[in-house]
Amino acid sequence: SAASDVYKRQAHSTFVTLSGDLLAHSFDCKYKTLLPESTHAGYLSFVEKTIRYEISSLRKALPGVPIYVAMGNNDSGCTDYALDPTHDEFLALTARIVAEALPAPDRAAVLRDFALGGYYNVPLAHVPNTRLVVLDDVYLSSSYITCTGKPDPAPAAAQLDWLQTQLTEASNLHQRVWVVAHIPPGVNLYASARKLMTLCMGSQPQMFLGSEQLEEILAANADVVRLALFGHTHSDEIRLLLPERTTDNVEQSTPPLGVPVKIVASITPVNGNNPSFTLATIDPATATLADYTVIAASNSLGDATTQWAPSYTYSATYHQPAFDSTALLTLISALQADPGATTPASQAYLQNYAPGEPSPILQLAWPQYTCSLNHDSAAAFTACSCAATPASPQAGIP
Repeated sequence: SAASDVYKRQAHSTFVTLSGDLLAHSFDCKYKTLLPESTHAGYLSFVEKTIRYEISSLRKALPGVPIYVAMGNNDSGCTDYALDPTHDEFLALTARIVAEALPAPDRAAVLRDFALGGYYNVPLAHVPNTRLVVLDDVYLSSSYITCTGKPDPAPAAAQLDWLQTQLTEASNLHQRVWVVAHIPPGVNLYASARKLMTLCMGSQPQMFLGSEQLEEILAANADVVRLALFGHTHSDEIRLLLPERTTDNVEQSTPPLGVPVKIVASITPVNGNNPSFTLATIDPATATLADYTVIAASNSLGDATTQWAPSYTYSATYHQPAFDSTALLTLISALQADPGATTPASQAYLQNYAPGEPSPILQLAWPQYTCSLNHDSAAAFTACSCAATPASPQAGIP
């Protein structure tokens, strides 16, 4: 249903980004329940065929359009959040599928790098002097384990080193960069919801990633990184990664340079949201995300009754000229200045966060949530959250 509507609306798209989780949650458990006598090799073969089916279906809907695929925490040959630290079988099998979705000159880079750690670096189609850096940040997740069930920090460190090398090279060549991955940096508000009541008494928020190095690297290279795209939350969200020293000084005469982050909602309705995808327009001269429109399904069925229609357009809803750091700082500051979520912008954000189903937790924890939009470290988020509710020593959910 989604692929059919994509074809109707954007058959001549410049490119597609797919930010992870091609497989369902607990895909291995579902498979083993249906086929209890299966072998590991049989499961890997089934996973490979599933991903090939998904990518080929999208390629059929958008023939000839480059599709940049990132892996998510469910995308594994063993179980969720798990990959082997080196020479992972799943990544080796998936590399060719990912490469085939790209222009022929870019395939060698994917085949060379993807099997090492699920990452690659290629020119961004039709956007001059701009590169796309794709990460497999399941290695960076606080929940990451090897396929034998053990934690291992080595692949995360290797991937971050690789990322820094790509950004340094891009800077030296005066190139711009887009980054695509699955799990966003920053605070996992839903996982932290119960801790918000005691956040100002010493408890720590739950973070998406195992360290704060990814956001630190991206923010330190904000002059190069023009956009970062993530998924994972199944919700439509914005973020702004700022150097730590500027997060609490938003009223300065020269706005700090940050990395705009777009978290795209999901096609799957597994979290109760209606499926959606996002259509974007780009300014190729600056590699800036100029505007976007979210297309949402009318229900979660995907059958003949499902209708796809625009849910909202960023520029019309938030009255910002572009999705860049200056505009996002203005928008986020306005949302943070509205702790009761009463302004049109706040109400629109609440409505669009989960297409078709406004989030009750988000409404209850609105001041804390808006802090997470540009305070991506645990310390900065805690300071902002406690300042957001000064009347309560617990700074909890109202």
